[in-house]
Amino acid sequence: MKIHPHNPIQLSARLLLPLLSLTFIAACKKPAATADATASIAEPAMAVPAERLEEVVAYTYDSFAGEWGPGAELAEKFQQKTGKKLTLIDCGEAIQALNKVVLEKNDAQADVVIGIDNNLASQARKQDVLEAYKPKDAEKLIDGRLEDELGGDWLLTPYDYSHFAMIFDTENGIEPPASLQDLTKDIYKKKIILMDPRTSTPGLGFLTWTVSRFGSTVGDYWKALAPNILTMTSSWSEGWGMFMEGEAPLVVSYTTSPAYNVEYDKNYRYQALVFDEGHVEQVEGYGLVKGAPNKEGAKLFMDFLISEEAQGILPLTQWMYPANKDVQLPQSYKEAAPVPGKTLESNSDMTGKILNTVIDTLSK
Repeated sequence: MKIHPHNPIQLSARLLLPLLSLTFIAACKKPAATADATASIAEPAMAVPAERLEEVVAYTYDSFAGEWGPGAELAEKFQQKTGKKLTLIDCGEAIQALNKVVLEKNDAQADVVIGIDNNLASQARKQDVLEAYKPKDAEKLIDGRLEDELGGDWLLTPYDYSHFAMIFDTENGIEPPASLQDLTKDIYKKKIILMDPRTSTPGLGFLTWTVSRFGSTVGDYWKALAPNILTMTSSWSEGWGMFMEGEAPLVVSYTTSPAYNVEYDKNYRYQALVFDEGHVEQVEGYGLVKGAPNKEGAKLFMDFLISEEAQGILPLTQWMYPANKDVQLPQSYKEAAPVPGKTLESNSDMTGKILNTVIDTLSK
């Protein structure tokens, strides 16, 4: 949703739903070829049909399941390796995928949920919708720091990670900001694209970043920032698309995002800005849904997703660092994916408490 420059930040009624509301934010999209396998919810507890045991159903987000994401190639390789079909259900954003798992808590339809990051992990844990499972060789393949970010109990397994950052269009004619505080300067009025923290994990990540940086004064920061926000989109894909169309010179994304433009276009126009004050890191995880219809198939997929074969797909589709330490990164990462010198600690509890205050500030 584009906000006109002369209006205050506007949020549609759809975006005024609270985080993890028991109302759908958006319906998950079922691929036409698999609609029959996932459309109906069984009324009484019944034996799982044999054909369902040959299919692993995973709820995820649009950029993972979409045309340019890793989903299709992962599904092909997983079927070649195990003989089982992988059906990825696009729920829009990871928050929405978690919402759907919560709604189906007493009658699980998915086997795996993909995209629950370290800012959402505590919410998933509170909802008690996941079952602990440590994939094969996980401790050998994955840095323990990443698992600790997700709780360290294997309710969630990391599959990729990166730091949140402001991406800057170097051809816009203004000086780049050097800190979060700089984003409140008048020269950036209506020049920043953000995402809604209730419907987008990057949106929630940016809010977490500001909480980590400003602490108890974060409310004042958002009051100062509000005039400079052009729009707050419901998803990362929408916000990034507006940025690429030149509607604003600054967008929140990841330090790894500009590697895409370098890899395919040799275009160095877009740069991830590294702030000396530090950045918050996102670690994305996936988990076994409690009561999954195909638990054994889910475990096979969870083993597969951290394998070098699967992880090697992620750098040029997810544009994030793979969790598997053995995967070699493409040259574009070395050229256009800077690593911040300081990582700030996330405070998901404080972020949750300040969320509504921030939304109220932006709605005025």
